[in-house]
Amino acid sequence: MEIIPRIESILFVASKPLRTDKIAKALEVSVGKVEEAIKILEMKFNRDDSGIHILCVENTVQMSTHPGCADVIEGFVKDEIAGELTRAQLETLTVVAYRGPITRPELEQIRGVNCSVILRNLMMRGLIDEREEKESLMPVYTLTVEALAHLGVEKADLLPDYNTLKNHEYIENVLQEES
Repeated sequence: MEIIPRIESILFVASKPLRTDKIAKALEVSVGKVEEAIKILEMKFNRDDSGIHILCVENTVQMSTHPGCADVIEGFVKDEIAGELTRAQLETLTVVAYRGPITRPELEQIRGVNCSVILRNLMMRGLIDEREEKESLMPVYTLTVEALAHLGVEKADLLPDYNTLKNHEYIENVLQEES
């Protein structure tokens, strides 16, 4: 497979700024090849008729929405984070609580659906944190202190049936299938 769709896929999945050297390492290519591919992606996306743009600052790159759509995105995001948590958000939050730190692909393997929007909403609500994992392109997700306070516990391992659910046989099997 060509490098351009691979980089495009990485940027889409990461949904955060990535260093070009980290992308190069993941793809086992030179930083120069990554930078050339990013220029092509900028030509492809950074147009008035595209809702997606490629943002570059020094040696980092991110896939983002069109800057001209900021007002629409802001209204959509406000609607998304207002009100009670949906069933999907509660399920995702539960998996993060009992299996965290967890990567998005692991979470999606367990739930069987794409979780990017749900994770973003939970982060915007201050219920989960995203942090860098040194050995991976993928960040990991954990509960925030605020989420623990809402749940009335000081640590995730004080949640009901924590050990049973953290090491549940079904989840272990699902995650091993992916390996």
